Amino acid sequence: MSEALLVLADGTVFTGRSVGAEGHADGEVVFNTSMTGYQEMLTDPSYAGQLLTLTYPMIGNYGIDEKVEESSRIQPTGLIVREAAAFASHPRSSETLSSFLRSRGVVAIDRVDTRALTRTIRNHGVMLGTVTTHETAAVALERVLSMPRYDDMNWVDTVTAASSYDWDSAAAGPARMNVAVLDGGVKRNIMRSLALRGCSVRVFPAHASAEDVLAMKPDGIVLSPGPGDPRLLEPMVAETRKLIGKAPILGICLGHQIAARALGAGTFKLPFGHRGGNHPVQDVRTGKVTITAQNHGYAVDPEGLSSDAYVSHVNLNDQTVEGIAMNREPLLTIQYHSEACPGPLDSTGIFDQFVDLMAKARGGVA
Repeated sequence: MSEALLVLADGTVFTGRSVGAEGHADGEVVFNTSMTGYQEMLTDPSYAGQLLTLTYPMIGNYGIDEKVEESSRIQPTGLIVREAAAFASHPRSSETLSSFLRSRGVVAIDRVDTRALTRTIRNHGVMLGTVTTHETAAVALERVLSMPRYDDMNWVDTVTAASSYDWDSAAAGPARMNVAVLDGGVKRNIMRSLALRGCSVRVFPAHASAEDVLAMKPDGIVLSPGPGDPRLLEPMVAETRKLIGKAPILGICLGHQIAARALGAGTFKLPFGHRGGNHPVQDVRTGKVTITAQNHGYAVDPEGLSSDAYVSHVNLNDQTVEGIAMNREPLLTIQYHSEACPGPLDSTGIFDQFVDLMAKARGGVA
């Protein structure tokens, strides 16, 4: 395997080994502290446009299993790890991490001091960078400095569905609820979680109009997670505003931010984001704390939030908003990942709450 370089926009250079495809990969350098779930993270559309750093020291030890993929392709532009496992130890594994990355044409680097890299990002914030196998550090840095800012790109357009489709939920039995999912970068386990609760799911592109969504007469609407800055998604915000009050709404991660903006709140970029499987979130109504999986670089500013809405959940690490709800409409949102792929299962009950909301809106029981 050949040498590779990781070059950051501030001029920091890490030398390592290529463990993926040859070439270069550019993006915003972020880190995730989860100990497991590397394949789910690699196929999570919320990482579009980013170079993903995994802080756990060995990655790839249980190999690759296509059944756990959260989308049809690898979503980060590249991968950065301390050590890529040379072989896999799991009965369901079909190949090693390195062969998986090479076969998908994804550039990756190991033998990087990910502890030092993480400290750099925590101290100075996320920044652009590149992983390259064919350039000098000086040439690579020149290219990085000429790249457009991550925040200036509409990444949702790069990951959303091209057209509407129905999720195959035949294995879940007869459907009791019809759910529309607006795909800002949806993960498959959101659809799986809904189907397991008796929901028939139709997925719409992020740019679908409120009229198109309501035409299917949904019992409920899910605003999905996804990548990028919600301030660039005002058309989605405007259409979401038309949906509020028409059917119960569940907003997840980016969907939470879209709903919050539709209700008058703002959003802002976090210095290095929340990405990992151990973030404590408190329900301010009950005082209950759950450990959550998170992957986001932006947060909701509650200033300006409609008087009919309120903050329902807060992050106990930094007090940022982790959920909102409404007093008179069936809407609830969460900033964390309820589908928990990867992550703890504490918060999967949000889907049960959503089904209950739909049942009450129909005047029946779930």
